[in-house]
Amino acid sequence: MTSLLQQLIAIPSLSRDESAVADFLESWLTEQGLAPHRRGNNLWCCHGTGPAVLLDAHIDTVRPVAGWTRDPFTPTIEDGRLYGLGSNDDGASVVALIAAYRRLIAKPQPYTLILSLSAQEETSGREGLEISLPEMEAACGPIAFGVFGEPTSLEMAVAEKGLMVLDCTVTGKAGHAARDTGINAIYKALPAIEWFRNKQFEKVSPLLGPVKMTVTQIQAGTQHNVIPDVCTFVVDTRSNGLYTNEELLELIQAEAPCQAVARSTRLCGSSIAEDHPLVLRAHELGIPTVGSPTLSNQALCRFPSVKIGPGNSARSHTADEYVDIADIGKATEIYVQLLDGLKV
Repeated sequence: MTSLLQQLIAIPSLSRDESAVADFLESWLTEQGLAPHRRGNNLWCCHGTGPAVLLDAHIDTVRPVAGWTRDPFTPTIEDGRLYGLGSNDDGASVVALIAAYRRLIAKPQPYTLILSLSAQEETSGREGLEISLPEMEAACGPIAFGVFGEPTSLEMAVAEKGLMVLDCTVTGKAGHAARDTGINAIYKALPAIEWFRNKQFEKVSPLLGPVKMTVTQIQAGTQHNVIPDVCTFVVDTRSNGLYTNEELLELIQAEAPCQAVARSTRLCGSSIAEDHPLVLRAHELGIPTVGSPTLSNQALCRFPSVKIGPGNSARSHTADEYVDIADIGKATEIYVQLLDGLKV
C-alpha cells in the first residue's frame, strides 16, 4: 500500500478542495472491484449482512505550513520513512483501512462492513462525513460502532474531546480617552476572561480530564483616543465526554459575566464503554487504551467509536510530515485482528 499512499500524496487534497483525490480513489476502488458510492467528495463501500460497522479515514489535508524542506506534494522515502503532506495525517490510515477492508470482506463476517473515505475533516466542514452518513445507514442499516483511522501511534483512543467555539461580547460606553468619560469595554472584559481561565466544571473524566476553556482571540477599539464600547473575544471549549456541548453552553451562559454565543454545538465528545466487544478485543491483543484531546470525525457520530491508526499525532500539521512505512502494515494487521469475527 506504500505505492498507493505515494500516489495520494502527489495529488493536492486541501480540505474543501478534494475532488482530484476523490476522483483518483473512486477510479482505483472501482478497478479493485469494490464498487464505491460517492456523495460530493466522500466515498464509501459496503459489504456483508448484519449490524453495520464503520471504518473511516479522511482524504483531505491542511495547507502546507512554512518550514518544509521538501516539496510537500513529492513523496520521498528516506530511512524507512515516507515524507509528504498528509502522509501521517491521514493518508497512512486511509491506505491501511483500505487494505484491512479488503482482507476482512474476503470471508464472511458477522456484520456489514462499511469503508468510508471522507472529505473536509480538517475543517470540520458540513460537506464531509456528515452528508454521507445518512446514505450509508439508509443502505446498510444503523451503524453499531465505528473505527476511525487517525495517527495515534497504534494506541486505541477510547474517548475524545469535543469542540465548541464561543463568541463572547462585553459592552461599555464610548468616550474620549483623555477624559474620565465612557465605560471601557476592555476593562469590563477582564473579569470575564479570568472567569473562563479559572472556571472548573464538576465532572472530570478519568481519560480526558476536565473541560478545557481557552481564550484565543480578543478584539476591541477603533482608534487610540476612543474608549472602546465593545470588546469581543473567542473561547475554544473542549468538552470531556461527561457534558454535551448544549449542557456546557447552558452553564456558561448562566454564569459567565458576558454574552456567550456558540458558533455550533455539533462537534461533541465521544466515548465507548469499557466492556464493549471491540475494547475487550483490544485488551486481549495488548493494545493500550487512551484518551485523545484532538478532534476527529468521531465528533459527528452518535454511535460508539474508537480512534486508532499509524503515525503520531504530534507530526500532524507540521513541516516535513512523515510516517514510518512499517507502521502502515502494523496498522492493517491490528485492524484485521480487532475486527475479524468480532461479535457485534
